[in-house]
Amino acid sequence: MGLGIWEVKSSGQVQGTSYVLDDASRPALPQHPNANPVKFDKSNTIILVPQPSDDPNDPLNWPLWKRDTILLILSTISVIASTLSPLLAANTVTLALDFGRDFTQMALLTGYHLCGVGVAGFIFVASARIWGKRHLYLLGTVLIIISSAWGGAAGTNYASLLWARVVQGIGLAPFEALVNASVGDLYFVHERGKRMALSNLALFGGAFFTPVLVGKITHTIGWEWSFYMIAIFAGALLPLIFFFVPETAFVRPEHQVLWRPEECATIPHNGQHDFHGPDELKDMHTLNYSGPASFEKEDTGSKTRNDIIPPKATFIQSLRLFNGRKSDANFFKLLLRPFPLFFHPAVLWACLIQGTLIGWTVMIGVVLAAIFLGPPLWFNEVETGYMYTGPFVGAILGFIVSGMLADWSTKLMIRRNKGVYEPEFRIVLVALQLVFGCVGLYGFGITAEQVGRYGWFLPDLFFAFEVGGMVLGAVASALYIVDAHRDIAVEAFTCLLIFKNIFSFALTWGAYDWLTTAGISKTFYIVGSIQVSICLLSIPMYIFGKWNRAFFSRHDILKMLHL
Repeated sequence: MGLGIWEVKSSGQVQGTSYVLDDASRPALPQHPNANPVKFDKSNTIILVPQPSDDPNDPLNWPLWKRDTILLILSTISVIASTLSPLLAANTVTLALDFGRDFTQMALLTGYHLCGVGVAGFIFVASARIWGKRHLYLLGTVLIIISSAWGGAAGTNYASLLWARVVQGIGLAPFEALVNASVGDLYFVHERGKRMALSNLALFGGAFFTPVLVGKITHTIGWEWSFYMIAIFAGALLPLIFFFVPETAFVRPEHQVLWRPEECATIPHNGQHDFHGPDELKDMHTLNYSGPASFEKEDTGSKTRNDIIPPKATFIQSLRLFNGRKSDANFFKLLLRPFPLFFHPAVLWACLIQGTLIGWTVMIGVVLAAIFLGPPLWFNEVETGYMYTGPFVGAILGFIVSGMLADWSTKLMIRRNKGVYEPEFRIVLVALQLVFGCVGLYGFGITAEQVGRYGWFLPDLFFAFEVGGMVLGAVASALYIVDAHRDIAVEAFTCLLIFKNIFSFALTWGAYDWLTTAGISKTFYIVGSIQVSICLLSIPMYIFGKWNRAFFSRHDILKMLHL
């Protein structure tokens, strides 16, 4: 058992396990009679994964400034889109009084919005696999503009505002589901780390900073303008998306998707390509993984490695909504593929680790206004909005800590494991979620019930801990799915999207009644204990994860179901 991971008897290498070649006992790369030239980065030290084609329309061949510009635009619209979910968090009481509704009905304005994200998300992912992502980014932006203007103009019509929120959820779905996918399309593995952090910070950080602004907007010029502002900013970004965000999906032959030593000439040990460890590889994925999100076509059919190079697309051609099918797979089969994976232990574990703490975060947001707008603090919308400063800082710190520790801890464990990388090394990050996330839940329950005694600072501090733990768990589970089950990663991330949004929807349905019946502290004792139990599931996942990988490599659920 290497570092506590259960070894399996297998005739071949278990998917996800990689030899990083930092140990003298590891073999050199073999020579193959049909060797292909290997492409390196400009420093001539890092193998490019995936291997770029000779097609000038391959996003990996675009200049770095162009790729970074595309990501910056997508991250900016993601910030706007991510504001939609917590849009009503700071002014729940104000809206309840204006609409003459109770807190549960107002919470459902967020709940049905999340339901819209979850349902639309898996439809859009299937569409992206076949037709690409550009049309979905444009559609999502247009829906955000229309639904936000609609919501601001809804007046006191509850049904109208409810449907506007649902459409907002549908508009958010392409960005929540596909922006990280575009990072996989645009960048080589060794370039993705900080770009992936940027895209995730855009999606998470914006969500927690929104109530800080919305509270002030509501107090100053009315809640309607929080909707109008989104419509205005999204409208300003629409031309940038149309003109400067071309299609990023690219049909890549399988031999370019994964770099395999047996397909390539032996890399000469001349001092330039003599790899000795992860520090020179720069990234644990470099020899192993190209990312789940490129939506590569599985059946390359008659494609050969000597295809005629097509001409470079003109700027006008790049503005087309569609530039050909990306897969011959049946659309309805793609829709069904994620659902059997809820019975896959690794996918279910990732859903629980990531989705439940996101759900508890949504629940805190739903009840926050009710706790602080009443006695003894009597906060107004502005002060309630400022309560989200803590979780915003917690989200940023969570990304910084996870970014630093994820690679450092993995490299350390690889050295201890004689140069062998196991995806289960990513799971150790959940230990920090257990500490910070669960302390945050318990602490928030205790201090929020007695705000007259503890004031506002301690609940906000524990809220920050909870959000920091949420981010750490989200990063750990995502990295594990990416590294351990790359062949089903697209469907697995769709499962995560569905689970976290439907679970959050269910909590908004009953969160307020649960709190008023059981009390704040008792409720969060239960919630915290549930989260502790979920985090402890990481222990058997760490020990038996490799056995699980080997088992499902031999027994493919999707193939057995003809999906």
